Amino acid sequence: MAAKTADPGLEDRWRDILSVHARTMCEIDRVLHPHGLGASDFEVLDILAAASPEEGDQCRVHNLVGRVHLSQSALSRLIGRLEKDGLVERSVCVEDRRGVFVTLTRKGRDLHSEVLPLQRDVLARMLSG
Repeated sequence: MAAKTADPGLEDRWRDILSVHARTMCEIDRVLHPHGLGASDFEVLDILAAASPEEGDQCRVHNLVGRVHLSQSALSRLIGRLEKDGLVERSVCVEDRRGVFVTLTRKGRDLHSEVLPLQRDVLARMLSG
């Protein structure tokens, strides 16, 4: 019986976290859909928009994987869609030819600015209380 925990409410709290996450992601998807984005798309744009000026609104794809919580291949497909829509650009790292940078375009920055209040409103509604 080593698998039993000392805290009987642990599983319930974990399920509550998962439920809040799922409902929040669905609501973000719903409000961003009319703008052609999903929650994961927004996360990539948001991370790039938050990049420091020294980074030039760019991030290595390798560094995005852990922050967006997608597999490498799923993230690559997502970035491909964002690039096709003109929201990001990919470029090869000059120092390390294996590395790929993703850069936010002006169109991507404008769309991010437009939908940021919508996403933040969802977070406020879903996570308060």
